[in-house]
Amino acid sequence: MDRPVDLAEALATFDEVFAPRIVGYFNGHKVQVAKVQGDFVWHKHPETDDLFLVLKGRLIIDLRDGQVELGPGQLYVVPRGVEHRPRAEEETHIVLIEPLGEPNTGDSDERAAAPEVELTH
Repeated sequence: MDRPVDLAEALATFDEVFAPRIVGYFNGHKVQVAKVQGDFVWHKHPETDDLFLVLKGRLIIDLRDGQVELGPGQLYVVPRGVEHRPRAEEETHIVLIEPLGEPNTGDSDERAAAPEVELTH
């Protein structure tokens, strides 16, 4: 990465929901932006935690024993192995940090994982 990343500018380059775009790399992890709306699939990541940071809108992360609701400027880390389902009633913009190669669907086979797409800037 040779210059700062404008997250709003990056998010303006695509419309698909639950299709993260890579904006940078950090110690073997992909730093991604994504738009979410509606329900994602229930899944877990057996080997890694899952970090969600909300930039715009409201994100609900359903857990089998409750839920976490996040607004702009808030983040939550789902511990490895914990089943969860992100969802949003309105279009919500988030940052995700996951190990390179980790599918966004975790262990679920309900839908295909989003490809790892890098945004050029």
